[in-house]
Amino acid sequence: MRRRDFLAASAAAAAVSATRPSTLLEAAPREPFKLGYAPPLGMVRNHAEDPVDQVHFLADQGFRAIEDNGMKGRPVRQQEAIRKALDEHGMEMGVFVAHAEWQRADFASRDPAATERIVANMREAVEVAQRVGARWCTVVPGRFDDRVEPEFQMAWVIDNLRRACEVCEPAGLVMVLEPLNRRDHPGMYLARIPQAYAICRAVDSPSCKILFDMYHQQITEGNIIPNIDTAWDEIAYFQIGDNPGRKEPTTGEINYANVFAHLRRKGFTGVVGMEHGNAKSGAEGEMAVVAAYRAVDPAR
Repeated sequence: MRRRDFLAASAAAAAVSATRPSTLLEAAPREPFKLGYAPPLGMVRNHAEDPVDQVHFLADQGFRAIEDNGMKGRPVRQQEAIRKALDEHGMEMGVFVAHAEWQRADFASRDPAATERIVANMREAVEVAQRVGARWCTVVPGRFDDRVEPEFQMAWVIDNLRRACEVCEPAGLVMVLEPLNRRDHPGMYLARIPQAYAICRAVDSPSCKILFDMYHQQITEGNIIPNIDTAWDEIAYFQIGDNPGRKEPTTGEINYANVFAHLRRKGFTGVVGMEHGNAKSGAEGEMAVVAAYRAVDPAR
């Protein structure tokens, strides 16, 4: 019997507790969210310590996906167990980080060693994606080089992304490029949605698309809904966090109820990653995050 079915049918708390790991706090199953919000593993650690238990708990809360930046670093056996739990609940695996360079201008470089690192990372990402059932992986292209003209760097970024696409396309894996705001991440090459849009158009591959992180874009450009519409054909994945603070929706200035309703109207059926912190600590704060998403989830 599926765990969710068992919970729905159980009347006795003692019988329920006998079927669960001791690290997993109980929660009655909820209706699925309308959008594919994806909490990161670790967001509900006060309700479930083990990552697999977290998947079960999140499924019972109505979430339809998860994401995990650190999936590449997890043991193979744990990756496989997470995939099994996701499959059990019909949940989607969102992004994991395939390549994120914080010190070097990896993509904005014509150094053969940089290209080798990129290709090697993407080969490893394909293996991880196949193991966990992921369709997307995050790429942060690295730093901007102040000593080199921007147009040269853009050309090299495009060249390196095309090399990475040669690895990803046969496997059906989509790299999503994440622009990072320069207030929190000064010196990074990719910072704006129009910049990412131009690059993806130039690479011209189904394996090179945009990760539209609304927290970062509220800081760099604002104009979230019009920019979503303009860049729509190159966007494959969304992430969110309110501003200021990078916490759950309703804690800052972004009208996420309107944004999510817009995504719903446009027919978006992909994953919306919850890459933010919790405004309150502990188990209470974790349930406050769930409540915040219930409050802004589109009615239909």
